[in-house]
This record gives sequence, structure tokens and C-alpha cells, in this order.
Amino acid sequence: MVTARYTQWDGTQKLRLDADKVFEKLAEYLSYTDDIRQAMDWMMRQGMDFEGVRVMGLEEFLEQLRQEMRQRYRDFNLRNALAEMEQRLEALLERERQMLQSLRNQKPGIEQKERQLQRLPRRLSEALRRLESYEFEDESARSDYEKLLTEYENIRDLENFRDRYNHMFHGPKSLGYREALELMREMERMRRLEQDLIHGNFDTISLEDLKDLLGQQAYQDFQNLRQVMVLLQRSGYMIQKGEHMQLSPKGVRRIGQLALRDIYQGLLKDRPGSHLTDFRGITEMRPDEVKPYTFGEPLNLNLVGTLKHSLARKPGVPLRLEPSDFEIYENDYGSSSSTVLCLDMSWSMSWEGRFAAAKKVAMALETLIRSKFPRDFFSIVGFFTRAVELKLKDLPEASWNMGDPFTNLQDGLRLASELLSRHPSRNQHIIVITDGQPTAYFLNKRLYCEWPLSFGGISMRAAQETLKEVERVTRKGITVNTFMLDDSPSLRAFVEKMTQINRGRALYTRPDHLGEYMLVDYLAKKRRRI
Repeated sequence: MVTARYTQWDGTQKLRLDADKVFEKLAEYLSYTDDIRQAMDWMMRQGMDFEGVRVMGLEEFLEQLRQEMRQRYRDFNLRNALAEMEQRLEALLERERQMLQSLRNQKPGIEQKERQLQRLPRRLSEALRRLESYEFEDESARSDYEKLLTEYENIRDLENFRDRYNHMFHGPKSLGYREALELMREMERMRRLEQDLIHGNFDTISLEDLKDLLGQQAYQDFQNLRQVMVLLQRSGYMIQKGEHMQLSPKGVRRIGQLALRDIYQGLLKDRPGSHLTDFRGITEMRPDEVKPYTFGEPLNLNLVGTLKHSLARKPGVPLRLEPSDFEIYENDYGSSSSTVLCLDMSWSMSWEGRFAAAKKVAMALETLIRSKFPRDFFSIVGFFTRAVELKLKDLPEASWNMGDPFTNLQDGLRLASELLSRHPSRNQHIIVITDGQPTAYFLNKRLYCEWPLSFGGISMRAAQETLKEVERVTRKGITVNTFMLDDSPSLRAFVEKMTQINRGRALYTRPDHLGEYMLVDYLAKKRRRI
């Protein structure tokens, strides 16, 4: 008989993690930055929760370590750290002075030796080093000096330590020489560990020091954190390229799946994965559902069901079929679509988490289309001072562009239109996510940039040239839907003009609700012929 024994969690049990859970946490951090290394660093420093179990981050270990250091500052002082050694030196020097005094009239050079002892440095380590060239007259003093000299390096290090940190140790307990040495070595270990934690040097962090200084609990917590790092490195979600880490194709796909799960959670859970339309065209049989045949429908015959109806009415052969016996499979009428998402990457998208939300939607929408509508064309265009096509592999690490802070929606629409022309479809869409009216445009292949006339105002020429591009796009039969992350009057007025020209849709939303509206709108439009 197998017996299972359950005990209360005390932190020493090994935390069971898998690569998917760990990468899911990394994806959360990656949605707020364009750098995979920075996202990993944030996660390792801030820590994470897995099903109610906390994995401490480097910052928490660092704070725990610094608390231990502060406790020692509060408990001890170093005023008498070298008193014992100073007294030993003074005692042997006193014996030597007495011997010199007794030999003053008996041996030449005694006065010179007395002056040499009088000129010894006050610093203990320097005095010991100076005495190396001194010839003792008293043999017991010589013997004691040689014993004291074996502590030279410790004395020198302790002097330097006291000079540097004496003002920080203000506790009630005064430490002697041996206790101070032990404290110094312990503080040195703490400072090495502190630097390794600050720089995230997992390979050089001493687990023995961490266990001795912070305890068994911290040791186990750090093992859990190292387990997270190992799982990330072995997961296959990231690859090393030169000196840098980047997402692998597997990691890019997983980012999109996680974004889709977060945004699409709770929406249309029971709907099939196809574009439905009320108009005849391409059909797909659904063998799990059948119905009686009606004149005019495709004759996708369920032969077994049809024969059963005939035999049930009149057993035997030859079979006599009647129109009411015919049974067919249900059909779904489908349509394909071509979509380009135009993503604002101007500087203002860095405010209020706008770009992080928009990027998350872009990855989710790509995953949705690739998984549920594989025949569709989908592409992403990023626009700032100019427009560029964004590849899926580059999207997770894409960021708003500080170097080109203007908003060239005109060029974004132009590039989106070119991409759609290469993938003709009766259902063509451009989805624009933006937080401001245009401030840049091309005219006769020359780039112009202009700031708004006032704060929150509009750039007149840029708006006019962009609306001309909207007209050109509209003549091609392309629908433009705009999702605005700001509801300023000037932006509303501009988008309303776009909508009047194109007959598309405009939604005003906040970054935290963008994904829900985006996906609902996309799927809803796919359920009717555009």
C-alpha cells in the first residue's frame, strides 16, 4: 500500500516548475519592454508568484542581506578592535627600552636605537613593518615581536576596515581583536555577495555564503530562482545570438498565444474557428451535424442516414427513395480576408502603457488569425516619422521610437495598401491603433514634419495629406477601422473625418480595454460580408 504524507510548506520543499509557467511570467515583463534581456533582468530582480508560492527575486535577497549588514552596524563598534595588539606591541617595546637604558654606557649606537624607537609611526601596521629592520637587544622582546609580526596582514586589513567603516558601527558591544577579525571577514563576504546580487551574477554567487549569512530558507529560495533561470535557458523559447539573447520562433509563437489568451479570455468561448457569412461561396462540411435536404442546398449527402430513412419506411429491396429520405451534412459558408494592422510607434505611445497594450493586441491578433483563419493574410505596419513593415519575429521586442517622434499615418496607410494589393481579397481591412493625429507626411517623395499649432492641437497640412491617402485607400475598397487610445477633441475630429470618407469604424478606448474591443470587432465583422 502506498502512503502519502503531507506536511506544511516550510520553504525547504522543492518548488515544481515547468518551462511554460516560467516563460508565461517572462511574457508579462516582456510586454512592457522591447528588450528580452531587460525583461529577464526585471523578472529575476522582482521575483514572481507561482500558484500562491513566492519565488524571491534578487532585490529581495539584496534587501535581506542589507538588513543583516545594518543589524551588525547597530550591534557592534570597533573602538577597541586593535587595543590588544597595540598593548602587546607597547609591552615588548617597553622591555626593549629598559634593555637599551641598561646598555647605554656599555655598547655604542644605543642612543640611535632609542631615537629609532621614539620615531615609530603611530599606526600599528606601519610600526610593525618599520621594526623589521631593527635589531632587538632584548631576546624576549624579539620573540614577542616575531609572534606579533605573524598577524601583520590581519592587523593591516583590520586597520583599513576600521578606517573605512568605523563611523558605521555604532552599537553597544565593543569587539576585541579576534571578534573584529571575524566580523571583518563576514562583512567582506557580505559585500562580495551584495555585488554579485546587484549585477545578477548567478555563476559567481556563493551558495555557501548565502546559506551561512542568510539562512536555510534563503538558500532554498535562491535555488528556486536558479531553477527558473535554468528552465528559461533550456526551454527553447530563447536562443543565444552573439552576446545577446533573443526569442526563438517557438518563443514568438508562445508570446502570441499568451497574449491571445489574456485578451480573448471570456469572449466567444464556444464559437467555431472560421469566418461565417450569409452569402454562398466556399463551404465546409460539418460531418458531426446533419439535417433533411432542402431544394437548392449543396447535396453533401449522408448516404447511411438516407438509406436508413428509406429502410425504416419500407424494408426490403429494391429500395424506394423519396425526397423526404435525403439527409445531408450541415455546411458552413466561409470567406477569406486580408488585414493589415497599422501600429502607432511614435513617442507619445510610451505614455500610460499605450504601446505595451497595443503590441500585445498585435501579437494576439496575429496568433488568432494564424490559428483560426490560416487562409487569411495578415501583416503589421509600424508608423512613426515613416512607416515600416514589422515581421512577427521582431514584434515582441519592438518599441516606440524616440529618435523619430512624429506620427506619419499617411505613410502607414500607403504601405498597408501596398501590402494588401499583393494579396487581393474582397474583404480587405486596415486596422489603425493610434493615440494622436498625424504630424508627418510625404509630398512628392519628400518628408515633411510639423508640430501641432498648439498643445493638443492639429497639424493642418499633415492632416490634409493623410485624409487624401484615406481617400485613395477607400477607392481601392479597403475598410479602415480606427482604435484611438486618446479622446482629445482634435483627435476625435480628425478620426471622424476619416470615418466619413471611408465608412469604417472608430472606437475610443483605454489601453487596458483595447484588446477586448479589437478582437470582438474583428470577429464580428468576419461574420458578415463586408
